[in-house]
Amino acid sequence: MELNLITKVVPYLLGVLMASFSSAISDPTDNFLQCLSQDPNATYSDFVFTPKDTEYSSVLESTIINLRFSTSTTPKPLAIITPLTYSHIQSTILCLKHFKIQIRIRSGGHDYAGLSYTSSDQSSFVVLDLKELRSITIESGQNTAWVESGATVGELYYWVSQESQNLGFPAGICPTVGVGGHISGGGFGTMVRKYGLAADNVIDARIIDANGRVLDRKSMGEDLFWAIRGGGGGSFGVVVASKVNLVYVPEKVTVFSLSKTLEQGGSSLFNRWQYIGHKLSPDLFIRVIIQPTLNETGNRTIQVIFNSLFLGNVDKLIETVTDSFPELGLQEKDCSEMSWIESILYFDNYPKGESIDVLRDRKPEPKVYFNAKSDYVTEPIPEEKLEEIWKWCLEGDNPILILEPHGGKMDEIEETRIPYPHRKGYLYNIQYFEKWEDESSESSEQCISWMRKIYENMTPYVAKNPRAAYVNYRDLDLGENDNADNTSYLNAMKWGKKYFGDNFRRLAMVKGVVDPDNFFFFEQSIPPLIMSEENSDIGSYQSL
Repeated sequence: MELNLITKVVPYLLGVLMASFSSAISDPTDNFLQCLSQDPNATYSDFVFTPKDTEYSSVLESTIINLRFSTSTTPKPLAIITPLTYSHIQSTILCLKHFKIQIRIRSGGHDYAGLSYTSSDQSSFVVLDLKELRSITIESGQNTAWVESGATVGELYYWVSQESQNLGFPAGICPTVGVGGHISGGGFGTMVRKYGLAADNVIDARIIDANGRVLDRKSMGEDLFWAIRGGGGGSFGVVVASKVNLVYVPEKVTVFSLSKTLEQGGSSLFNRWQYIGHKLSPDLFIRVIIQPTLNETGNRTIQVIFNSLFLGNVDKLIETVTDSFPELGLQEKDCSEMSWIESILYFDNYPKGESIDVLRDRKPEPKVYFNAKSDYVTEPIPEEKLEEIWKWCLEGDNPILILEPHGGKMDEIEETRIPYPHRKGYLYNIQYFEKWEDESSESSEQCISWMRKIYENMTPYVAKNPRAAYVNYRDLDLGENDNADNTSYLNAMKWGKKYFGDNFRRLAMVKGVVDPDNFFFFEQSIPPLIMSEENSDIGSYQSL
């Protein structure tokens, strides 16, 4: 259905759903379901699952990877909607809004705090799961693609590579992440220093707003289009598709993973990386993974892994590293040449020789209990302080620190271009990650306590005023919204400034225009900042 036709359907759909619904049923689920059933163009049993349905649990759990949010006490949705068409989303929004039921929007289910399928305040909610909206259309000759939000990053990579071995897309390492959620927070990957974030490469989008209208870039206006590229998912509407620029990749790329323990000089190599990782050729991305291991004598030590993608052949890589990071001692035997699409499998730890067809499988990630936080670094951590950090890491059971360099293209993009603000002056980001398999509350409390402790200990060494965080690594320890609090914007600044810096105020102003009633609310959704007309500089959202 054409976009303008879908938009014109909304007034009719609203009239049908609301005028024909006159039941006084008290159960919110029944109210909602009866409202949906009034749509003459939908057989809602095909895409609606309630706790009464045998498929309900399997659909709910299908993309949950963090077992912390898949327990018997985790709040469950009144229903799960897996829309097959945009009109199903429109009906869902209008019915939920009418009965004042909250919505959670899920595209891949990888969100770290489970916010796309849970509710921490016990409010009634419905999950809108976009997994069936997964079409990908490569626009031949234009180096662009339309991708629906329910597609995975891996599916996008696969179909781009089928179009041309010289085309790629700069997004994340995990192929089972949903495109919608990934892009909504920025989208950080191995080509970030060459081409920026995934969200930097979005040139159009389709969103369904709180009034059920399907809008593209032209009809939504530049302010809303700005907000949905890095402003976090689920705050402004349901982004159903994005048009992205595809980028050039060479016939062959080169990868390597070089590991050094502390006894092998890992600490001094890491210290050197802090000074040059963000200054290397934009074709070279070297991230660092820090984790405990056993040394040759069987004692616990720290392993420092230099994990890299180079957009070029091995000879050019050796030349580049020899010139800029000779201390690493990289040799040809440490490296592997492959196609860009094969490097996707490499970074997700698939065995050598695995077919790229696995990227289409949507095979769920292994389910574990995990916790995570994030930081950004603007000045190298003093070398004499690194020993303290290694000690803290050894106090954890199974921690991993993943440090990813900025620089390159990231330095060239203004911090206000999209909501993601961590640009020039940021050396690298840190993801603190710990997983565990024991379901006991004691294990969970121990691991969460360790995470909070190292985060507190790292305070002197990371970005300040504000301390920065990455919104795609959601962290409720930074603060939560209160839907009943009229000062929620001020309260939300505790976490909003960390994720978005000075862009947070503009995001809240956009929210105040496009969703002033805060229908799209969740624990860290952007709160509406309502400005008087004469004082507002946000005005491009179109009234259709």
